[in-house]
Amino acid sequence: MSHVRGAPMHLQTQGKIERWYQSLKNRILLENYFLPGDLEAPIEAFVEHDNHQRYHESLNNVTPADACFCRAPTIIEQRERIKRQTIEHRLATPHARRMTSTHRRSPHSANLRHELRQMF
Repeated sequence: MSHVRGAPMHLQTQGKIERWYQSLKNRILLENYFLPGDLEAPIEAFVEHDNHQRYHESLNNVTPADACFCRAPTIIEQRERIKRQTIEHRLATPHARRMTSTHRRSPHSANLRHELRQMF
C-alpha cells in the first residue's frame, strides 16, 4: 500500500477524511472550550461513537468496529434472516390475506406473492 498525497481541502482526493473532519468539527464547535485539555474528552467520545455505535452505509450499515473484527457477515446474515421471517409472517397472517383479497389487485401481485414465497 502506498501513501498518496493530495491537495488539502480537495474533496476528489481526500473526500472521506475531509468529511470525517467536518463532522468532528461540527460536533465539537457546538460548545466552548477554554483549555486544550477540555477538547480531549469530546474528541474521544466522537471517535468512540463513530467507530462503535454509528452505522456506516459504505460498510453495509455496520459499524467500523464490526467490520474490523469480522462481525459484519454474521450481522448482515442475521438481518437477512429476520427480514425473511418478517416477510413469511406477513404472508402467513390472515389479516394480510384478507387485505389482499378485498382490495383490487394488479395482475402482477399474484406473481409477486408467488416469487416471494419461493425466495423465502
